[in-house]
Amino acid sequence: MEIRKIGVLGAGAMGGGIAQVAAQTGFDVILSDVDLAYVDRAIGKMDSFLAKSVAKSKISAAEKDAVLGRIERTTGLDSFADADFVIEAIIEDLNIKKEAFSKLDGICKPEAYLTTNTSSMSITLLAAATKRPDKVVGMHFFNPPPLMRLVEVIRGYSTSDETVRVASGVAAKMGKTAVEVKKDSPGFIVNRILMAQFIEAIKLLEEGVSSMEDIDQAVKLGLNYPMGPFELQDYAGVDIGYHVANYFCEEFKDSRWNPPLVLKNLMRAGRLGRKTGAGWFDYSK
Repeated sequence: MEIRKIGVLGAGAMGGGIAQVAAQTGFDVILSDVDLAYVDRAIGKMDSFLAKSVAKSKISAAEKDAVLGRIERTTGLDSFADADFVIEAIIEDLNIKKEAFSKLDGICKPEAYLTTNTSSMSITLLAAATKRPDKVVGMHFFNPPPLMRLVEVIRGYSTSDETVRVASGVAAKMGKTAVEVKKDSPGFIVNRILMAQFIEAIKLLEEGVSSMEDIDQAVKLGLNYPMGPFELQDYAGVDIGYHVANYFCEEFKDSRWNPPLVLKNLMRAGRLGRKTGAGWFDYSK
């Protein structure tokens, strides 16, 4: 089956970015969230992003309008009945995701593929919420999706070779480089490595070895990273990293993934996270 129409569930930073990339590369897109205001906000961000490309003569105004014109705005899931390929990009809560996959399974046509943009959770568990586990696969984009080139394509226990091939092909058409994660292991490739670095950086701070500023500077200059670990945590969301670390600790049954005490205490006190709008550098002031 040729993939022509892509449904994106969730219009946050990741979902909106994925929808933009899909529309820019010629796919018809259905973008859905619980409130149309979230969808409109995502489209507003796309408009601003594309306007800069027009100003730099990278695309024409007509091309910009054509991209936005390929996106259908909606709430709920009913519009996904026409989708060939669905990318879920909602909150990183396993139970909420499982419920979404169960509902999508009942609405989407039997031949449609269901994918998740989760950064760490089990593809196998999400697939088990459907009657098409062979057509469920992880498709982890990176933030911001219009600029980041990598997509991790993750197999669940029952994911078919064909589904991996189709997902990798969709990523390629979007201009991304796909890497295959052959086993459904928490964190996949990038976040497994990244979380270890985050935890060690926080331990260095906790032990008084160095300051956040100097740890970030050392990593940027010594490892040639564009962002230091604290800067990156603030950008991605400290609360996301905290929840992922707890998830790793539970799944692997390995204390090395246990969030450092300073992070636990700051999260418990409500000092860090998206709800407060605070990151590590806000805490340090």
